Amino acid sequence: MNKKSKIKFVSKDRNLFFATLRKRVDNYFEENNLSKNANSEMIVKSVVLLSCYVLPFIYLLAFQPSLPVSLLLWFLMGLGVAGIGMSIMHDANHGAYSKNKHVNFWMGHTLNLVGGSAFNWKLQHNILHHTYTNVIDLDEDIQDRLVLRFSPHTNVKFYHKIQWIYAFLFYGLLTLYWVVAKDFVQYFLFIKNGVNSNSDAENKKFLLKVITMKLLYFLVFLVMPTLLFGIPFLHVLLGFLLMHFVAGIILTVVFQLAHTVEGTSHPRPDENGNIENDWAIHQMNTTVNFARDNKFINWYVGGLNFQIEHHLFPRICHVHYPAIAHIVKATAEEYGIPYMENKTFWQAVRSHIATLRRFGKLPSLNEAIG
Repeated sequence: MNKKSKIKFVSKDRNLFFATLRKRVDNYFEENNLSKNANSEMIVKSVVLLSCYVLPFIYLLAFQPSLPVSLLLWFLMGLGVAGIGMSIMHDANHGAYSKNKHVNFWMGHTLNLVGGSAFNWKLQHNILHHTYTNVIDLDEDIQDRLVLRFSPHTNVKFYHKIQWIYAFLFYGLLTLYWVVAKDFVQYFLFIKNGVNSNSDAENKKFLLKVITMKLLYFLVFLVMPTLLFGIPFLHVLLGFLLMHFVAGIILTVVFQLAHTVEGTSHPRPDENGNIENDWAIHQMNTTVNFARDNKFINWYVGGLNFQIEHHLFPRICHVHYPAIAHIVKATAEEYGIPYMENKTFWQAVRSHIATLRRFGKLPSLNEAIG
């Protein structure tokens, strides 16, 4: 039996918070005759962000501008990659983009368009992260990464004392690692730990698909511009790395601002694999919103600054989060449950840095208990 199957959320007293909240949110959509899925705003946003990724590349190939202009176009593509990841594939792979499963499938596979794997992502994000938020050994998003420590339950190394200084450099490597190695690492990991329950035949087919998609991705972005269009390879490589650094920084920072900030908890299951909390309240205790009143951030980051609403209602398209946030906050206050948020983006960044510094100095809880 794998670790995942042993973990249970156990609440001694039946809590009515989530049942009440769910009813109120459902009533909001019914009373306003609204779909919980994408609306015209979401469709326009999808076109804009996909264009930000595709059109600059077409311009690069067709007109072959000077290096400075070329790098600007690759920079725009990086914004597009991050936007697709936060605003399009994220909703679709949660089944929130449309009622039509085929629409969700193809919009979810925009992740494959930018070099990732929708199947692996759903295992990591939908199953592990959303179910076991901030629970060490289960939530992939808070696992230690090379020289970075994101949990108080892992061992402190001497270099973690300055991780708040070098962390953002490593954040810029996220999507590059993703397209090169992460999907292969996760392929074997998820089979080993039982998260991937597909048959051997299905997994072999999936692995072949991943290899094919990766080869096609690198052929299009690194080989084709030089062999078919004569663009110097070093220029292409420099632009490709810039695109991924921009996308990596944006994606990692935005996701970290929800869970690796001051105020969030990192519960650890007891010896029976139980976490003594209601699942919905666990989400409230491990998640923080930021910059809810910033219109640009609301548009660009795909509702990931409304992570409380997203974790409670992942199958609702993010364009509706600003409206239902008032319901969530009022209901949480009514039941005496903290609704945590940082008012601005920079306040959230400072909180993240403070958490990195704290995790870099504290001994692990394992050591303290031992």
